[in-house]
Amino acid sequence: MNYSEKYKGLTLIEVLITMAIIAILAAVVYPAYVDVTGRSNRSEAQRELSRLAFLQEQFFADNRTYTADMTDLGAPADPYITESGNYSIDATIGAGGTTFDLKATAKGNQASVDASCITLSIDEALVKTASSENCWEQ
Repeated sequence: MNYSEKYKGLTLIEVLITMAIIAILAAVVYPAYVDVTGRSNRSEAQRELSRLAFLQEQFFADNRTYTADMTDLGAPADPYITESGNYSIDATIGAGGTTFDLKATAKGNQASVDASCITLSIDEALVKTASSENCWEQ
């Protein structure tokens, strides 16, 4: 009987080397995955803020004032929670109802995953601000 017929399977060293390679790959890939999902969720908030700003302008055209009640804009609740549940969006109206500020605040896991961009906002002049630089995609 030769060596290859006697010993079939993997040695402990081969299994450990394979596990080490998998661990190294996971250590590199996981942070990138978390970053991509955080930015993806942030883009949902950006999209919803832009959409709600447009709806505020429609509301203003009809009523000559902006609204702080998100349900007036067709949202299911006030404050409005995005479809994924990662952001809460609320409106603040200036004196006389001629200005507004829509603010999205990260909730739950999104607040820890995307800690540098916890808040995003947009106003009636479509000025976009955030809790830190580079939160709004250009």
